[in-house]
Amino acid sequence: FNRGSSAMQHYVATRPMFIDVEIMNADNRLVLGEQGSQANPSNVARGLASLYKEIADTVRKESATIMAVFPSPNEVMAILVQRVLEQRVTALLDKLLRKPSLLHPTPMEEGGLLVYLRMLAVAYEKTQELARDLRAVGCGDLDVEGLTESLFSAHKEEYPEHERASLKQLYQAKMEELRAESLAELGSGTGSIGRSKGASIASNHQQISVTVVTEFVRWNEEAVSRCNIFSSQPSILAANVRAMFTCLLDQVSQYLTEGLERAREGLTEAASLRERFVLGTNISRRVAAAAASAAEAAAAAGESSFRSFMVSVQRCASSVALVQQYFANSISRLLLPVDGAHAASCEEMAAAMSKAESAAHKGLQQCIDTVMAEVERLLSAEQKATDYRSPEDGIVPDHRPTSACTRVVTYLSRVLESAFTALEGLNKQAFLTELGNRLHKLLLSHWQKFTFNPSGGLRLKRDITEYGEFVRSFNAPSIDEHFEVLGILANVFIVAPESLSTLFEGTPSIRKDAQRFIQLRDDYKSAKLAAKLSSLWPSLG
Repeated sequence: FNRGSSAMQHYVATRPMFIDVEIMNADNRLVLGEQGSQANPSNVARGLASLYKEIADTVRKESATIMAVFPSPNEVMAILVQRVLEQRVTALLDKLLRKPSLLHPTPMEEGGLLVYLRMLAVAYEKTQELARDLRAVGCGDLDVEGLTESLFSAHKEEYPEHERASLKQLYQAKMEELRAESLAELGSGTGSIGRSKGASIASNHQQISVTVVTEFVRWNEEAVSRCNIFSSQPSILAANVRAMFTCLLDQVSQYLTEGLERAREGLTEAASLRERFVLGTNISRRVAAAAASAAEAAAAAGESSFRSFMVSVQRCASSVALVQQYFANSISRLLLPVDGAHAASCEEMAAAMSKAESAAHKGLQQCIDTVMAEVERLLSAEQKATDYRSPEDGIVPDHRPTSACTRVVTYLSRVLESAFTALEGLNKQAFLTELGNRLHKLLLSHWQKFTFNPSGGLRLKRDITEYGEFVRSFNAPSIDEHFEVLGILANVFIVAPESLSTLFEGTPSIRKDAQRFIQLRDDYKSAKLAAKLSSLWPSLG
């Protein structure tokens, strides 16, 4: 009768594992733990390994009976294995894998979407192992691998969306955690710090952390490892991996850009403090002293925010290098099966990092403004008219640099130490060249305010040598040249009036600057130098 099909079906249906409710409850307890307890992926992995071994052993024992009793044992084994997967395994997976809503995802307090994804990966891998074991025992013509795949088809359809949503959820939770830490640190302050000295305090509390970026990369590595598990075809794997890597780029770009912007706030606040203490000339000594003290506090805030920004830039560079290394080591080879995917990801990476680079560039400009403002303040406060026009001209020349020059070089050496450490390559070159040009321009403008006699000219030459030696550390030939020319120009204060005409015969290009300097000689009017020079250098008249 129907070639024994009914007998086969009846035999399989009456196996204890399909009708004994206690066996099914025991399956659930073994894998999910006791009712009410929180299942975790590692416990589930152990439970599934144990349960699936028990199932394979049971099927192996049944196989011996079937071989002995039925004339078509392969057909019975196919029915048995199909029933195992469709009934016993499916019942368990339905309880274990509840697909979360993307609109209302599982909250992070309950493990978030990540718990579901980890459970899914564990269940998928263990169930595939079971399928291989059942194939080895024997299951006739049954496509056991295809049937196993079908058990997960509903989960795999939306898998990439869940993975992306999980990465987003992890990022948001991390940002909230960092904000809470920052507020707690600010709240635990004593409140006794002066407002000006604490100008950059807010930017210091949430500095960019390479450890946080490493965490982003670790999340991504885990997501990519699951893509490898769930994506059977190289082209699908490439598409999923690229989607995960794009998530990482978005996270790193946003985190670094916001971190640099926070560090820039410190520089902006220090700048507003400086502007607050620019006073007119008609003020009392008491007000002037208070303003000077406040200006020093603003300078301290500027220096603190400069250092803080340089730390941000350095950590930003380290973070970008980390992402590039991760792409080279783990991502690029997985993208190769799809034409253009590798190049497109490289372009995405460059575009994502350009946002952070733009914030870094703006901040570095502010750093230069901060340094120049302090150099200008020091020169204004320290440089005396007698530095370059000593009443004891010609007696005993002073070969030391002026105190203003010493203060400026000491300040620059101290503050730029962090820039030398933080910046590298073209960023460092561009920053120091711009700074050198601004310093040169500022000094030229500063010296236009003074009158020079010959001993003052020697003193100026000594200052220029000091500045020149310092900027040599910039390794910028154009800046070195600017300061060498300044050293030549300073000779206009030292030579006798009759020698001025021959001073620049070999270097006509600097005559225009020389004429401006000559006008600062203390004998410019008495020696009638204007008339003499206009006849010698008519083109300058």
